[in-house]
Order: sequence, then structure tokens, then C-alpha cells
Amino acid sequence: MSSAIRLTAGATTVALGLLLPGAAASAAPAKTVKITVMASSDIHGNAVNWDYYKNAEYDDSAHNDVGLAKISTMVSQIRADRGAGHTLLFDSGDTLQGTPLDYYYAKVEPITSTGETHPMAKAMNAIGYDAVTLGNHEFNYGLPLLGAWVKQMKAPVLGANAVSARTGLPAYQPFVIKTMNVKGEKPIRVGVLGLTNPGVAIWDKANVEGKLKFLDLVATAKKWVPVIRGLGADVVLVTAHAGDNGLSSYGSDLPVENAAAMVAEEVPGVDAVLFGHAHNDVPQRFVTNKETGRQVLLTEPSKWGQRLSVVDFTLAKERGKWTVTGKSSTTLNTNSVAEDPKIVALMKKQHDKTVGYVNQVIAQSKEQLSAAESPYKDTPILDYIQKVQTDLVSKGIAGTADASLPVLSIAAPFSRTAVFPAGPVSVRDMAGLYVYDNTLLGVRMTGAQVKDFLEYSAKYFAQVAPGAPIDLATLTNAGGTPDYNYDQLSGVSYDIDIAKPVGQRIVGLSYQGKPVTADQQFVVAINNYRQSGGGGFPHVSTAPVVYNAQVEIRQALIEYAAATGTIDPATFAEANWKLVRDGVPVF
Repeated sequence: MSSAIRLTAGATTVALGLLLPGAAASAAPAKTVKITVMASSDIHGNAVNWDYYKNAEYDDSAHNDVGLAKISTMVSQIRADRGAGHTLLFDSGDTLQGTPLDYYYAKVEPITSTGETHPMAKAMNAIGYDAVTLGNHEFNYGLPLLGAWVKQMKAPVLGANAVSARTGLPAYQPFVIKTMNVKGEKPIRVGVLGLTNPGVAIWDKANVEGKLKFLDLVATAKKWVPVIRGLGADVVLVTAHAGDNGLSSYGSDLPVENAAAMVAEEVPGVDAVLFGHAHNDVPQRFVTNKETGRQVLLTEPSKWGQRLSVVDFTLAKERGKWTVTGKSSTTLNTNSVAEDPKIVALMKKQHDKTVGYVNQVIAQSKEQLSAAESPYKDTPILDYIQKVQTDLVSKGIAGTADASLPVLSIAAPFSRTAVFPAGPVSVRDMAGLYVYDNTLLGVRMTGAQVKDFLEYSAKYFAQVAPGAPIDLATLTNAGGTPDYNYDQLSGVSYDIDIAKPVGQRIVGLSYQGKPVTADQQFVVAINNYRQSGGGGFPHVSTAPVVYNAQVEIRQALIEYAAATGTIDPATFAEANWKLVRDGVPVF
């Protein structure tokens, strides 16, 4: 692999012949130096190359690998190739949530209680990160856990736009300046500004409301980049936990969610933006800064440690000052290297403990239940989620003014590969069905609002004329709608007419055999992501909250299964919705 990286380095050197605005095209500068910046992002608790849900090494259809142990090998080889003193390593966020490993040390044996070092801090410290930036998922388990992790990290944890709700001052370190020594020359100073995602204010409202505010990425960068330059930085990087398309999943109530390219376009003085959040593989993208006309480089290294961004800068000494004259980047696939045995050994105890936890048997299933058809059929495995949510909210509102209202429930097909096997069902099986760390709420909605909600959800399906062939590959995910934004509703009956245009698809919406009226009142069991505005569904973020006990849905599923001991679809499966075309069932 070392030779492969050397080849990449050689190819990059050729690319560095590109001259940027302001670079002298005639005479070569007296002194040039090359430095390399590496970046990971969206590690999401993947320390080693392991799929906790399949109980096997991670593999997907593209044969990607995952984990910081893979990243470590690649980083070590690049440091050896380029010279460790000429390299830096950063991460653009979403580290503390995503696998059962993260869950275990946040909830089962929380580091806030035990004082144990978080596995992600342990691994990142061993690899030698120079700085890491906060992602939105860093806030999922609350500020105390995040604070404990920040203290355990040797690298500074950055988040310039996360400020105290009380004082308006940065709640986390805004930036860091790293000094790289050049033999016989003035050192090169690299400034790094960290920006997190404003969506935290919605997605983790319960954890941050009244404590933190999340400011606009562009405005924050405009404030801090001149400060970093003023402190003598020769190169300025932004590590942003924000995609690059300029859009938001939550509308216009908060600053733009995916603002990485906007920072490059609108903030003078930025040389490169290392971004994350969108989980895309972006080897190299150039954006022109509107004010200076200079080219700003952007790169994103996919997710989970599947890729490592490698950015090469050429700096020339001009008038006694280092100036960036060339830059290029690529992303390297970590499936081309072995895991670093040092990181694997370091993780072994915590990894083994997590594997033991997820493989605990909690119940017996009467038959195999699969989620494979859940995106387009009403399946018993999703009805299981609906049953548990309905029961919890019903008990929660007992004795209140809302106790007499019907309780409905929403659930989305988070995973098409989830299965409850016939026979023993483990924590791992349950976690594979409900892969997010959502909590449960109950909101009060009218019949009209419920119908609006369902119409919005039904945009997930392509419009298909009566009699036309059904292609499962194109039936779902219309307009790029992800599976997790297709909500199914239990407690009422309805058809979705996919021959009709979006907004006119919900047919025969009824409760206990009678049409739902516009002013009819319901309590709807809903997860915190959806209730707080995730996905942009209508009405739910402003609907009165009648239940919020901060119960984690996945844990509730596990506890319900353990308490009953049996998973029998005869006790919860109810086919209450289907796809139709002009009244004719699609399946």
C-alpha cells in the first residue's frame, strides 16, 4: 500500500503545477515547500472494521471497509511518505453516535459515571489527530457526555458557531493554529476554524435548548478567518460539519444546514474547506471566492472511515512570507490497507464488551420477520415498533386530559436489511431494526393535520399510471426522499394512490371504520427527530406535546421484548395501509 500512496503522491505533485490567482507564472520562487493535510469525517463510532448488526467484519456491495483502525494505517503511511512534520490530521465531526460501541459507552456503561476513556477518544488520541470539529451527532447523548469526551481528547475540539445561549460567547474552542517547522526557514502556520451544524438546535432541542445557540456558518467564518490571518496563519482551513449544496432539511427557520461551499464562496481568506455531514465522497472540488476570485478547494471523505481526504499544498516564500501557490486533493479508499494492529488491540476490551452486549438474547420470535418490503408494504416488523410506541404513549397520557383520545403512531423503514429470525432475537437484531438514538414523544393533532402529514409522506413514491409495470427500483425514494423520511401511520386505515400526483394520494382515511373528520383529535406517537422538524413534515413541530418522558425508542423495543419474552405477530401485526392505483391494490 505504501507504494500505492507514493503513486498518489506523485500524481498529486503533477497536479500541483496548477497555479492559483496571485501566483507568479514566470520565475519559479526561490523556495517552495509541500505540506499535506489529511481529513476524516462522520466516523460515527466505527473504531474497527466491524458490523455490530451482522456480527461480522464490515462489508457492503462496493466492498468498503470502515473504522479508525483503517484510517490509522493510512495516516501512518502518509506521514512516512510525506514526512510527519509536513502533515496534519483533522476530523470534521459526527464521532460520538452511530454504532452500538458509541451507545454502550454513552448509555449502558456511560463514561460520565465510570470515568473510563471513551473508545473514540482513546483511538483518536492514539492516531494523533491535530484537531477535531463537532458534528451534530456529538450532542445526541447530552452535554455532560460531550463535555467528558472533550476533556478526554488530546486534540482541541472545535465549534466556533456553537455559543452560550446566555453570554453569546463560544462554548467550544473556535480555532487552532498549528506550526509546521521548515528546516532553515520560517515555520509555516496553519490555522483551522471549526464549524458545526445549526440543525443541532432542532435535532437535539431537548439537550441544547436554553444552553447553546448555533450561529450561521458564513457569518461565523467571516468573523474568525480575519482573526486567524491576523495571528499570522499562512494557510487557513475550515473544517465544517455541513454539506456543500447550500440546502437545508429544516426550511429557513435556522441558518443554512449545508453551507460548506457557501463559506468557500463568501468568506475571503479561506484556502480549503474540509467538510462532512452529507456522507459523500468528494475527492476534489474547486469553488471561486466571489470577493477575491481565488480558488477554494473542498473535499469530503465519505463516511465511517471508508475514505481519507488527502490535501496537498505547495507554498512559496514570497517577500519573506509563505503563500499558497498550488493545491490539490483526493480521497483514498481505506479498503486498500490493513487495520492498524495497535488500534485494534487498544479497542479490544471495549469492542468485545459491546459485541457481548449486542448478542444477548432478549426474546423468541414465533416466525421470521423481515423489513425488506417495509418501504412499500405494511410489514409486521414495523408494526412491532408501532405497537411499542402506542403502548408507551397510551400509558403516559393515562389520567391526563388527553387520555380519551385515540393514539396513533408513526414509524419509518430505517433499514431494509433488518430481520427478526425465527427463534432467538438479540439486542443486535433489535438495534438493526431501529438504528437511530431517537426518543419518543406524543403530540396532539387534528384529522386534517394527520391527512396533511400523510400526503407529505406519500411524496416518497413515484407516480405510476394504472396498468403500468411496477419497478421496485424506481417506485420509492422519489425526489431523493430517503427511507427514513417515509413515515407510516398506525391506528388509522388509509390507501396511498400512486397514480395520483403528490398531495392528492391519501384515500379512505378512517378510524375504526369511520372516515376521519378534519377536526377529530388524535395523539400521535412520534420520534424526537420528526417532532423537532427533521424532514420538514407539516404541523408536528408546532403541535402540542402531551408526552415526553425522554424514553429512547430502541431501548424501549429491547425492554418490551425482554419483558414479554415472545415476539408473536398475531398480537401486533395489522395491515392498515396499502398502495393502490385507482383503487386497485399494487401488491
